[in-house]
Amino acid sequence: MGKTISILCVHGVGHGDADPTLRPRWEKAIREGLTAANPYLQEAEIDIEFLAYDALFDDAQHSFGTYAAALAKLIASAASCGIGGLFRKERGLFDIPTEMRWTAGMVAQWISDEKLRNRAKDLFLQKLTARDYNVVCAHSLGSLISYDAFLRHPETARGKYFVTLGSQIANVCVREAFAGYLKPLVHAKMWYHLYNPCDHAFTAEVSIPSPNLQEVITRFDIPDDALNHDAVWYLRDRNTRDTVWRNISGAGAPESQARSLSAFRVVSAKPKRRALLVGINDYPNPANRLDGCVNDVYLMSSVLQECGFGPESIRIVLNDRATAAGILDRLHWLLDGVKDGDERVLFYSGHGAQMPVYGPTEEVDHLDECLVPHDFDWSPEHAVTDKQFLEMYSQLPYDSRFVAVFDCCHSGGMTREGGRKIRGLTPPDDIRHRALRWNAEFQMWEDRPLAVPNRSLSEEKDGVNYVGSGGDTYRFGRAVSLRGLPRSRYDAVRRAIGHHGPYLPVILEACQEGEPSYEYHHGAQSYGAFTFSLAAELRASRNRNRNPTFIELMSKVRSRLKTLKFEQTPNLVGAKAILGQQIPWTRKTSTVQTRRSRQ
Repeated sequence: MGKTISILCVHGVGHGDADPTLRPRWEKAIREGLTAANPYLQEAEIDIEFLAYDALFDDAQHSFGTYAAALAKLIASAASCGIGGLFRKERGLFDIPTEMRWTAGMVAQWISDEKLRNRAKDLFLQKLTARDYNVVCAHSLGSLISYDAFLRHPETARGKYFVTLGSQIANVCVREAFAGYLKPLVHAKMWYHLYNPCDHAFTAEVSIPSPNLQEVITRFDIPDDALNHDAVWYLRDRNTRDTVWRNISGAGAPESQARSLSAFRVVSAKPKRRALLVGINDYPNPANRLDGCVNDVYLMSSVLQECGFGPESIRIVLNDRATAAGILDRLHWLLDGVKDGDERVLFYSGHGAQMPVYGPTEEVDHLDECLVPHDFDWSPEHAVTDKQFLEMYSQLPYDSRFVAVFDCCHSGGMTREGGRKIRGLTPPDDIRHRALRWNAEFQMWEDRPLAVPNRSLSEEKDGVNYVGSGGDTYRFGRAVSLRGLPRSRYDAVRRAIGHHGPYLPVILEACQEGEPSYEYHHGAQSYGAFTFSLAAELRASRNRNRNPTFIELMSKVRSRLKTLKFEQTPNLVGAKAILGQQIPWTRKTSTVQTRRSRQ
């Protein structure tokens, strides 16, 4: 080839600097991958160096309280990373595999110690800028150090391949170090994120819409290894060779493969607008069954189609098909791959609930709000929790629009006038016991103090809209944008990286916290009073040929309900700049206009 491929490798956790086998194993795997992908590439044209950084972690001084909090949150994220089996209730931190403890400890140390992060970033940049590297190949903790440096100094990534493997970059707790939002590396030549779904070291998929980011699935299962986190298995994977090493080596994708990929992009082009509508009347327990939820779904589908949504871009899921897995699968259809300018709508009509949830100390320490699927059993496995929902929307591009409409209760019970139906479940006695304590003085049961609100966020003017007057840690649909950081520190991190924090959807709710929501009978048909009024105002706006703002729309819905003497006040939450903008999909474009725009 005549041009050297210069690679800087950044190892992961576990004192890789002192491991005599690490460097030769990495070098052998990388050289074999590159030369297998491009037989014309000579071994002498591959130059590999390593960054040594373990001493920084050995010498770092940190607050035990801050470190312990970061470690607890990281371990608590295990379930969302698919590794709940390693953290069964009977297992403590020191009963889990040694490498897992190393990973949790060193990653938590990096998250919690800002000075350590800065020293690691500076050391990486010093090594990176000392010579002209073509490739940065970073594993686990090393990927966090590298990505952090590239975020804060974007020009240093210009023209380079960035390969991350076994990475925790997208873990919800790790994102705190990036103020809750991941940015693409626009100056990198290509970012390859190698992801093994069987890797149990707090890894996560990276879902950032970017033309120079490609996630490469490298599924492997190492015998007698609980973590499946070994870097060499990533580097030797066939998909790594066929995608990453082929392109870096200069071989490129085969022409036939390039054509097929191009054709796939054309065929799989996603519509700008999508909507998911969920309605559940027929819960298994007859006492929990509702009346108007399925009608609500068909009503909203008709209104959205009148507003320009194509019928093929609307999916509905009803009753026994609306299981937790069924709803989450369709939420992926709704929110995966969203790009700037895309519009997404979620509508849910059914029960809502609050679950007392065990924290990493095995004590019930907070409440999680959730939607109640058909197979709900008061366990996180059969619920759609706010944390799951947050993971799906918090990284959406800022120039996309996502509106979530909830005709359900998130405050413990929603009375429906027709038949006194409840759109918020009361927990069974064993679940309710988690959130109670015995008051010996008064000889009565009382609520335990749970879920201290995020202080910085609750001090904001509209903080109660996010954390709830009762201090719920997770109110459904609210990204806690500060993630526990003081406001000044959070803003400083955002400015340094250059983003606005986690994406916030526009949320339209049937009522305020603690209020009832009523059933409306339209002749012999039952609907949610809020849903029916919302649909009526959307249609009225379309007929007036003027798009209202979200604030104007909800004001009209509130007035309509008040005039009709429904004692409920719909709630509107979202970024103020968006709430004051006109709703983009209330006025349908005429067929003539659409045809002309295509010519």
